[in-house]
Amino acid sequence: MKISPPLRAAAMASVAVLALAAAPAQAKDIVVHAGRLIDGVGKLPRSQVSIRITDDKIVAVEPGFVTPVGAEVIDLSRATVMPGFIDSHTHIQSLKPKGDPIARKMTRTSLDSALSSTVNARNLLLAGFTSVRDVGGGGGVDVALKRAINAGQVTGPRMWVAMEPLGPTGGHSDPTNGLDPELLHSGWGNSVVDGADEVRKEVRAHQKRGADLIKIMPSGGVLSIGDDPSHELMTVDEVKAAIDTAHSLGLKVAAHGHGKTAIDMAVKLGVDSIEHGSFADAESYKLFKQHGTYLVPTLLVASNSLELALTHPELMNPSAAAKAKVVVPQTLRNFGDAYRAGVKIAFGTDTALGENGKEFALMVKAGMPAMEAILSATQSASDLLGAADQIGSVQPGRFADLVAVDGDPLTDITELQHVDFVMKGGVVYKQDGKATVASN
Repeated sequence: MKISPPLRAAAMASVAVLALAAAPAQAKDIVVHAGRLIDGVGKLPRSQVSIRITDDKIVAVEPGFVTPVGAEVIDLSRATVMPGFIDSHTHIQSLKPKGDPIARKMTRTSLDSALSSTVNARNLLLAGFTSVRDVGGGGGVDVALKRAINAGQVTGPRMWVAMEPLGPTGGHSDPTNGLDPELLHSGWGNSVVDGADEVRKEVRAHQKRGADLIKIMPSGGVLSIGDDPSHELMTVDEVKAAIDTAHSLGLKVAAHGHGKTAIDMAVKLGVDSIEHGSFADAESYKLFKQHGTYLVPTLLVASNSLELALTHPELMNPSAAAKAKVVVPQTLRNFGDAYRAGVKIAFGTDTALGENGKEFALMVKAGMPAMEAILSATQSASDLLGAADQIGSVQPGRFADLVAVDGDPLTDITELQHVDFVMKGGVVYKQDGKATVASN
């Protein structure tokens, strides 16, 4: 059968279009000229370094200022460049304290949380936090936000999410504490577990719903109603069930821990990190080192909570102000002891409002050298996440996640509260102190 010239031309055009569509997109090459580089690998900064990037990955880190043919040049030759920061303890659904906390809880829906979370995500990224571990949310908001960010629909950091924290009836994660016991909410049962079997089932349900890690509450908390931070509220069997089940599914476990007995028990059972660690002592720190457990200190939320308790206790839950006045000073004191004892420390703030960089100054004030504080938010935090081969350092093969400040954070750590440049995955989101992307 003969094909007419018009049909033949149309067919050839179709083939050309298909071939074009199948061809790989042309790679985008960028080179960043860094005046000083803290690379998240060594403990000494490097001077005059070129970071070569193709698409979303770093492909080379070279001495001197090189300019490959065809590459876009980003001039940070007068700045200090670092890996994108990682906050290991955020709550993306957090709100700035305002009005009555009980009224807020009873009127705010998961849809409200979802929308405000997009604002928090953007603010975190623009503050230099290109990755976060979100250790407690509700309604699946954290999973949905992570997916929207990954799809490019929302501006925000890379996210590792825990969904609802797991704890016992009356514990820190029980949303009904202090409320009318007859009140019901379809989502409130996702965080309350009693007995090892319930723990195992809920860990598996979390993994099924999209959790990247599991958060447990073996001790009481500060900002919740009625429970005592010093009490051990989960049993050995419950904590062991959470850790063993999560680890069998490839998930790490973060344990909220204020009281010493709860902290020591969770560490002995193999938890991956202790959050807060308020009443840990020298014996506890020996256990941390023996088991390789990370401490995530969250000094910023501690400091903020104490200030609120002293100035505006009416903005806190009943009993929270009294607990903050006891727990927070201990938290702030013990961090320095933990560092000097050689405990592994990963940066975490317990906030998500964009002021997260203040944690660095609090760590330094407590006795941690500036370089170690930076490494806690890069090298150590990426190790805790199990993602050191992707983020946390400026090395070939890692995502091109970079931040920069004009000054030297090793001499003035507060420079990290004013990040001037942010790149995530080869895309610039902030330059010369100004956002380069529109609001969500």
